[in-house]
Amino acid sequence: MSKIVWVNGCFDVLHRGHLELFKYAKSKGQKLIVGIDSDNKVRQSKGTTRPINCQEDRKFILQSIRYIDEVIIFDTHQDLKELIKKYNPIMVIGSDWKGKEVIGEEYSTELCFFDRISGYSTTDTLRKLNG
Repeated sequence: MSKIVWVNGCFDVLHRGHLELFKYAKSKGQKLIVGIDSDNKVRQSKGTTRPINCQEDRKFILQSIRYIDEVIIFDTHQDLKELIKKYNPIMVIGSDWKGKEVIGEEYSTELCFFDRISGYSTTDTLRKLNG
């Protein structure tokens, strides 16, 4: 049985930090599945100006990255929890989540933390674009 690794997020404006995350996550198993927030979920959590790229475009771009084997769009926390329960994966999340509740962690075989790459963040990228 192959080890499935799970990463999830918005992945709206990709940068090197995201690619390093995917590379690290893929090194933890044989199959990397990336769950992405639906457009509706992004608007609810980040405001009406987001996402910059629609869910189908985000999915297409992610599917083009060599480390990623599958991309799944989810709409709610419950949807996310059910997906993690279905795949029973190793979960890779940002180290800023240490000590916090991680949705679906009870269904994962292992929780791995990824240290964010300094100088790379979507928020900073959008600030630069907006001047």
